[in-house]
Amino acid sequence: MHDDRALVEARLKRVLAERIRPAVYPESVPLAVSIWTAPDEPVPVAEGLAAPRVPVASGDAWGAPWGTSWITVEGTVPEAWAGRTVEALIDLGFDANMPGFQCEGLVYRPDGSPVKGLNPQNQWVRIAAPAVGGERVLLHVEAASNPVVLDYHPFVPTELGDKATAGDTPQYRLGPIELAVFDETVWQLVMDLEVLGELMAELPPDGPRRWDLLRAVERALDAVDLQDVNATAAAARAELADVLASPAAPSAHRIGAIGHAHIDSAWLWPLRETVRKVARTTANMTALLEDEPEFLYAMSQAQQFAWIKEHRPEVYARVKKAVADGRFVPTGGMWVESDTNMPSSEAMARQFVHGKRFFLEEFGIENEEVWLPDTFGFTGGLPQIIRNAGSKWLLTQKISWSQVNTFPHHTFLWEGIDGTRIFTHFPPVDTYNCSMKGSEIAHAVRNFKDKGAARHSLAPTGWGDGGGGTTREMVAKAARLHDLEGSATVRWERPAEFFAQAEAEYPNPPVWVGELYLELHRATLTSQARTKQGNRRSENLLREAELWCATAALRTGHPYPYERLDRIWRTVLLHQFHDILPGSSIAWVHREAEATYAGLAAELEELIGAAQRALAGEASGGRELVFNAAPHGRSAVPAGGAAVAPAGVGGCTVGAREGGGFVLDNGRLRVVVDGDGLVVSAVDAASGREAVAPGARANLLQLHPDFPNMWDAWDVDQFYRNTVTDLTAADEVAVQADGPDEVAVRVARSFGSSTVVQVLRLRAGGARLDIDTEVDWHETEKFLKAAFPLDLHAERYAAETQFGHQFRPTHTNTSWEAAKFEACNHRFVHLAEPGFGVALVTASTYGHDVTRAVRPADGGTTTTVRFSLLRAPRFPDPCTDQGVHRFRHALVPGAGIADAVREGYAIGLPERRVTGTAREVRPLVEVDADAIVVSAVKLADDGSGDLVVRVYESGGGRARGRLATSFPLASAVRCDLLERPWDGARCEAVADGDGVRLALRPFELATLRLTPAGRA
Repeated sequence: MHDDRALVEARLKRVLAERIRPAVYPESVPLAVSIWTAPDEPVPVAEGLAAPRVPVASGDAWGAPWGTSWITVEGTVPEAWAGRTVEALIDLGFDANMPGFQCEGLVYRPDGSPVKGLNPQNQWVRIAAPAVGGERVLLHVEAASNPVVLDYHPFVPTELGDKATAGDTPQYRLGPIELAVFDETVWQLVMDLEVLGELMAELPPDGPRRWDLLRAVERALDAVDLQDVNATAAAARAELADVLASPAAPSAHRIGAIGHAHIDSAWLWPLRETVRKVARTTANMTALLEDEPEFLYAMSQAQQFAWIKEHRPEVYARVKKAVADGRFVPTGGMWVESDTNMPSSEAMARQFVHGKRFFLEEFGIENEEVWLPDTFGFTGGLPQIIRNAGSKWLLTQKISWSQVNTFPHHTFLWEGIDGTRIFTHFPPVDTYNCSMKGSEIAHAVRNFKDKGAARHSLAPTGWGDGGGGTTREMVAKAARLHDLEGSATVRWERPAEFFAQAEAEYPNPPVWVGELYLELHRATLTSQARTKQGNRRSENLLREAELWCATAALRTGHPYPYERLDRIWRTVLLHQFHDILPGSSIAWVHREAEATYAGLAAELEELIGAAQRALAGEASGGRELVFNAAPHGRSAVPAGGAAVAPAGVGGCTVGAREGGGFVLDNGRLRVVVDGDGLVVSAVDAASGREAVAPGARANLLQLHPDFPNMWDAWDVDQFYRNTVTDLTAADEVAVQADGPDEVAVRVARSFGSSTVVQVLRLRAGGARLDIDTEVDWHETEKFLKAAFPLDLHAERYAAETQFGHQFRPTHTNTSWEAAKFEACNHRFVHLAEPGFGVALVTASTYGHDVTRAVRPADGGTTTTVRFSLLRAPRFPDPCTDQGVHRFRHALVPGAGIADAVREGYAIGLPERRVTGTAREVRPLVEVDADAIVVSAVKLADDGSGDLVVRVYESGGGRARGRLATSFPLASAVRCDLLERPWDGARCEAVADGDGVRLALRPFELATLRLTPAGRA
């Protein structure tokens, strides 16, 4: 037989496109269209329905950027269509090749009840089946003219990312808006041919199954009368019945499909638009669930459910019913799909507390799976947080985006820094927007790395980010792929069902230890510095507010602000979403975030001030108390308590350095600053050891060009290091402070269009050199770093993460190590040789790099730590980080890990001074072991009056200690993060009079619920 495969496949492609698909709607009549455009922000539904309209027609322009228009379509079903299926087709000007990221609509009936969303791949609205001739059609569309920010030529700088700069030029032209007959037989034929054609293309050309499909397709095409497709579609389908009925091989890979619409809580649109995206998508999905009895849909992010509940209660009622029916599945158990690199220990824990509590209270559902398909890498501290939240499974996808190394597993156990293991799955379909294409299903089978040991994977299915979710076409394709020879089998599965089956099938999966580092999007640790600083400041203020409000409540009866703290926490958690905190959203998002953080700071300062005044007593007493919120004592003030301000200890000096510059000394640390304002020496007095590498200068600002190959706000590519400018020229180097308790040198520089002022400060009794940096930044596509070359030979270094620290190599022996050229820290980076270490701590930056070199002069090793300060990408925000920024870092020579932990907390939790009558405020709890750190002190969320204390082992070793309470203790219970007694507790926690004895494993966290006597 001659090989005519290419001929038949080309025939299929053309006939489908030009004859069969158009025949799905064989008859149509135009609908009358009218429009009203809201003058500013979106309006309530009732107002939009009642607003006056003006006529418009297909082809007319509409929709200024970020505008809202109410479009009314109306007409009458022709008498000749009686008994047939009729749909309205409403094209708002969609680009069908770009699902999501453009205009969208939500359709309403005249009474204001929602029908479904309109999206590029979902433009139909069912009117009737069967239709009644003469029936009046009247629908209203709330249409959002969201501009296309990420276009076919991506990453082009644009002003469209902020309503303030986007202008008012209409973004779209109305397409055809019609009433049409829907021929379901032809539509089913399209689905048959698409599934078989797509499967055929993935089968080996020399395999019999491919040829069976080819001949069946050929017979079907022969059966179609191209001049009367609708009359012959059933005959064509009959030719395909046998090949569609042939079952899959028993060894076929199994794909669990779950309807999904990955909706970024903000990205190329503002938060307010996400509220509407979620409403449109959930309206779509609840409608599809009613039409398709086998279909299941999952949605993560409790925040998004809460938005619908608040803003679209009529849609939420449909969601709640579908959840109760088991068809609409809340998944993930987090408040948002957050970044996991940068959130603090407590913030990461509270993502689960607030997310899981919402699902429990609203639906009576507790998730055991964590759903983070798009997050930019995962820290090693996350597994035990997941376990402490009562979950045990994790799904993600983004690691498949890594540029250099291919991750070796799709299903595996992920082991965190404390030894906790989480069963983890990366869908081999390599997308969280699967559309059930044959190429996607075949890729999942070929790509699955655990063949032979497992054969089950998950496929999140549906268009996200405004694409409208799963379509009826995807459901139809899944039905045909349920049991089809040559393909993986496909069936709808809830995430929990998939994980339970996959875990049972694969009892001994491989283990991956440590962080799941994404070899991409590394610059998200630096972009949008104000957003990152707002996050860190909010986390610190929340720690203080909970601590002092709990202390005041138990000591004085001061009211504990449960609702306010919950609301503030939820707002902070929302802004930790994986495109807000990482700095990868449009200007509008970050402008609003800055204002939101400022408002939260003011409110938290008010709560802190009121609680501290209650504790300090009446201000007329005139005695100054120092409040210390850090988990370590300092300046004779205990951790979590307050004491009368201690007298100054003195002992600081500053003197001129020969050749220019100054020498700062406080008896513990001697720092030499040269005439250029750079640190050339930092000697730890206790050891006599020099921290700065010979011939090197620390606190050196370095400027790099920064133009990655793509993903401007997200990425920094390794070649940025090829070119560097050292900013050594100083405009001014002068003593700023000279006194017994503090000495400081001020250094001013200018470069490009920017200026920087740094103050290098040494305090009496302190072990660190504080460096305050103020940058007035006006560069474009540049990367600013602060370098600290250290005289240390270290093969690895520690960077703080949630509830501990993780080690990374300083060398690049393998491609895995080389790929980590930019990494995340929380409050410290620590390097050490046996007997001597150096810590670098930071108040608000996250990105850093560590490199090593051997000095030719003496053969010693210089290990250089560089903090990443600022970037200036132009997409999606063309003005990223322009303006004034303030940073604080510190150099701590002679530091062990315990010192790094202590100074890391101290730099972000400054002492507060309050005047009152009290002489002291005793801490509610104190721990007698340095390695055991108190992470949070708060009242229990249930309002019982119990005190909740979270602790963790911070050094990476075993720790025993006693947590003493300053109040009579009735009982102590080890809890999970939701403050429920935890059967899975590993930690020994034994009530002991007025305290609790603790025994913690390395990096283990423990949540303790303490009931004061009298409240038991």
